[in-house]
Amino acid sequence: MPDKITKEQRSKNMAAIRSVSKIESLFSKALWANGIRFRRNVRKLFGNPDIAIQKYKIVIFIDSCFWHACPIHFTRPKSNQEYWDQKILRNIKRDREVTKYYQENGWHIKRIWEHSIRKEFENTVKETVLFIHKSKSTNLKGQV
Repeated sequence: MPDKITKEQRSKNMAAIRSVSKIESLFSKALWANGIRFRRNVRKLFGNPDIAIQKYKIVIFIDSCFWHACPIHFTRPKSNQEYWDQKILRNIKRDREVTKYYQENGWHIKRIWEHSIRKEFENTVKETVLFIHKSKSTNLKGQV
């Protein structure tokens, strides 16, 4: 069935959808329980990081295995492959641009695969808390 609205309106509607996955919520709650204070989905920061601590220039992205083409779990859709190939490649390119931007601007960036949280939840939380503490101490040393 053809769309009854314009391509521009469909794009606007889709852009307005904000979803936070269940896995992101569980992970965020675990960080909060470990005393980490942060903001989620900060739209004013480049790439809209899932977790941000602006004071210490820390951003964390939780990458879905499908949308970000995980080398372990990504399965290419069987239908409409040209569309999906372009879509996933754009996501990968954007991820590289975002990572480069933060690295070049002195931010601490961490990318976490969705499967790491699912399969090794406690360990991933622990590694992330260590990353945050290490990043904070690096920033504090630079300010002295």
